[in-house]
Amino acid sequence: MEAAEVLSDAVSRIRDLAVHTVGDLPAEALVWRPDPGANSIGWLVWHLTRIQDDHVADMAGLDQVWESDGWAERFGLPAGATDTGYGHGPAEVAALRPDDAGALVEYHDAVAARTAKVLAGYGPADLDRVIDEAWDPPVTAGVRLVSVVGDGLQHVGQAAYLRGLWERRG
Repeated sequence: MEAAEVLSDAVSRIRDLAVHTVGDLPAEALVWRPDPGANSIGWLVWHLTRIQDDHVADMAGLDQVWESDGWAERFGLPAGATDTGYGHGPAEVAALRPDDAGALVEYHDAVAARTAKVLAGYGPADLDRVIDEAWDPPVTAGVRLVSVVGDGLQHVGQAAYLRGLWERRG
């Protein structure tokens, strides 16, 4: 199995976990937070999807799905490709209020499909290509994709944990 295939498989697993975590939740559950300073299930899945969209689009020289497909409007957020949720505080987390899980799933599906398409054409030389020289050592496409996978797994796990708390709340 080639490295790009391994990364593609990891991205598809994040997609499956995200859909399983939010797929049948009501809007109330998507915005529930166990503490006013905590992230919500919906915000976590939105954020991990925004990071993947941002990083893969940048790496592949493409527009973000968020921008090209008008997702900001569907989430009631201002347009702009720079807001990925990084650095959000409690007010920004609370502002993300999807009407239902469908929007989260559809956006994630669109990003996962784009990522799979990009990775289907990638070989070892593509993964070794330096895409960000601001770091020491410089970041390659492969390293950036591993970062996307790590971030996605971390946040989908947090969302699943919150779902468990929401389901058991008293």
